[in-house]
Amino acid sequence: MKAKSGAGTLGTLHIFDSTLRDGAQGEGISFSVQDKLHLVRALDELGVAYIEAGNPGSNPKDLEFFREVKKIKLDNSRLVAFGATRRKGISCADDANLASLLAADTEDVCVFGKTWDFHVTEILKASLDENLAMIKDTVAYLRAQGRTVIYDAEHWFDGYASNPEYALSTLRAAVEGGAQCLVLCDTNGGTLPDAVRESTEKVVAEFGLPVGIHCHNDGGMAVANSLMAVKGGALQVQGTLIGIGERTGNANLSTVIANLELKMGLSCLPPGKLATLTPMVRRVAEIANVTVENGMPFVGHNAFAHKAGMHIDAMTKNPRAYEHVRAETVGNERSFLMSEVAGRSMIIEKLRKFDEHIGKDSPLAQEIVNRVKEMEHEGYQFEGAEGSFELLVRKNLGKYKPFFDLHYYKIIAEQPDGSEGCTAFAQIKIGVDGEDAITAGEGDGPVHALDCALRKALERFYPGVKDIRLTDFKVRVLDSRSATAAKVRVLIESTDGEEAWSTVGVSSDLIEASWIALVDSFEYKLILDVEKRFKAYL
Repeated sequence: MKAKSGAGTLGTLHIFDSTLRDGAQGEGISFSVQDKLHLVRALDELGVAYIEAGNPGSNPKDLEFFREVKKIKLDNSRLVAFGATRRKGISCADDANLASLLAADTEDVCVFGKTWDFHVTEILKASLDENLAMIKDTVAYLRAQGRTVIYDAEHWFDGYASNPEYALSTLRAAVEGGAQCLVLCDTNGGTLPDAVRESTEKVVAEFGLPVGIHCHNDGGMAVANSLMAVKGGALQVQGTLIGIGERTGNANLSTVIANLELKMGLSCLPPGKLATLTPMVRRVAEIANVTVENGMPFVGHNAFAHKAGMHIDAMTKNPRAYEHVRAETVGNERSFLMSEVAGRSMIIEKLRKFDEHIGKDSPLAQEIVNRVKEMEHEGYQFEGAEGSFELLVRKNLGKYKPFFDLHYYKIIAEQPDGSEGCTAFAQIKIGVDGEDAITAGEGDGPVHALDCALRKALERFYPGVKDIRLTDFKVRVLDSRSATAAKVRVLIESTDGEEAWSTVGVSSDLIEASWIALVDSFEYKLILDVEKRFKAYL
């Protein structure tokens, strides 16, 4: 794995992504080897300086990953192997974890050691002097093997608060061993920003080496602490791109990056890469099988969403009214949420996507406003279903052509013997341009079975359908007084790994409401594909 020249030099700000290791420690996260390889490609494409790829001594999966990743040519990033200082009572040459660290064959390694005297004596059960020797020996050994060494000072801020002189002595041991970067870790995630800046300034002034910051989010301060460390002179920021990690997670690098570049005027990605931040976050989330929170700063679905009528009216006049940065600078887009408080300005703004000459007095605009009100009276809510709303607009503007015609669908559900639960089967017949397709699907419930059958039928005509993944399925009873005959609203959230959208269906029949939302989801994806091909053609 070839390293990029100049990374880690004093005066250059770098992003160090730990999604493959720290991110994998989050609840419900489990990366396969292929997942990790996909993540490496995505992070390199985004342009982070360092990708911490895992601990090769921790499990066979990481050993296999390090063998496979050597086949990937990186354009922007340096791959980093991660491990601990040698164990107490043995030499570096006899330490199996250090042997694995070297076997990973990366030019850069990151090793962590104990900083907090409490951890040394109570957890590690070593003497304070022995811990210093372990740090110095390990760094010197790795340097002698030709590695660039980044030293992570675990529990730095707790250790510095408890025993500042000993905490500093651990950094001196790393420097004496030849460490080329010192990273201050808020491992318990409970430090406040002013303490982070003060401590960082102290280390920068004393050692004259590049200093990094590694924050956990237990106090909700990980992003703020990372930025304050940079204010204090830190030149490397560690975290995970979507903030996943152990307990409450790590510093969210998507938020850190956007703030560094847009608010602090500091370049930390290659030119032009900031505009790819949102799609890259969604790509990483897809690989990790998690959903990007709608309210995530800069890259979330709601980061540039506006609902109140007064806000929307102001936004149509000047976006600076209620947006601190332009959505496109981070690869996101502005959206106006349909609701009872949105007002006509929001609908007009959406219509202008299709016809820029439509005004508030347009009869067509009034027709769509009236139709929206009718559907809201029926139980629809478009605030969280932008996909369905766009399809509604297209239909009223005459800019919609169905991608398929439904002839019928049938659902069979049964309760088998044993503990397998309910099994459902769906049969469906559709037509596309005069050609019919009949397919069947089996699922864990009727909606799942319908989804499987519809996918099979459509993939024959539209291969892009196989990229659709349903990320959420919500059902709300609209009139509980009607008991089992009540109307229900079904909201489906979907993604293709790059875009995310939501659709809605309403009916007194749960299956029909689900079908309406499901069809909207598939048709919205197919419209996106058509528009992408058209843009590519232009």
